[in-house]
Amino acid sequence: MDLRQLRYFVAVARERNFTRAAQMLNIAQPPLSRQIQLLEEELGVTLILRSSRPIRLTDAGRLFYEQALQILGRVSQMKEATRRVGMNRNPVLSIGFVASTLYGGLPVLVRNLRRNAPEVDIQLLEMLSIQQIPALKEGRIDIGFGRLRHSDPSIISTVLREERLVAALPCDTALAHDSGPIPLSALSGQKLIVYPKEPRPSYADHIINLLLAADVQPAEVLEVREIQSALGLVAADSGICVIPASAQQMRADVRYRMIEGPRASSPVILYHRAGDASRYVELVMRLIRDMYADHPAWLTDHNLRMPITDH
Repeated sequence: MDLRQLRYFVAVARERNFTRAAQMLNIAQPPLSRQIQLLEEELGVTLILRSSRPIRLTDAGRLFYEQALQILGRVSQMKEATRRVGMNRNPVLSIGFVASTLYGGLPVLVRNLRRNAPEVDIQLLEMLSIQQIPALKEGRIDIGFGRLRHSDPSIISTVLREERLVAALPCDTALAHDSGPIPLSALSGQKLIVYPKEPRPSYADHIINLLLAADVQPAEVLEVREIQSALGLVAADSGICVIPASAQQMRADVRYRMIEGPRASSPVILYHRAGDASRYVELVMRLIRDMYADHPAWLTDHNLRMPITDH
């Protein structure tokens, strides 16, 4: 078994299709299929069920895929770290984030991190919550800030807070005439705009499930790619969107009303690799605790406070 075979297998597992994987790898399909077959022969187990469309991984295949991602990620990190030492370059801390966290504590955290670790080059990468999990496992990021709970044992999730949700409303709609809290039931029969459209599961599913649990039925659900598009459509009187409270800063040409109820919240979650003993991960956790201890306005005004907990 070699790294090339691991890369081939990961590509096939991701694409769920040999033809697309071969195109992505820029090789012909027969040698790709042969390498996967050799891999299975060496392991003595079937990794891929080729009879289904799209192809599916066996239980052994799913385990092998998870392990392969971690191995390839570590190799990539090793290569990059070695190059940096050889070229006398600063270490890099790559942070993935969902767009809405830019309106909470992330900018303050990054400023504090630069002051406390000036030797580190901080790389900020916007990506959806569901994209951050494989990015961590592959070593493309070191820390992630997202909103999606997951059950992957190789990634530690620390719930930093539960952020209140608000309804973003067109200025001329009847619901915008009141500035007080709004019950979820008021959204029944309304046109709902959710984001992101894909990949799923995502924040969109969190909002839809929240409404379904409250027996709230929107008249229509429009899916868009990002929060900026969703709020733009709200401003154009095309529907209502439910967003984290801190994101109210994004547009001034819509009305915002806090949504009533303890369940009307969205978690802000810190992700990192299990077993990652990096001092920079520890530093980030310490800076977050210090930041929360100061009770900043963005935290106390828009959040249901809760202890920082690992899952």
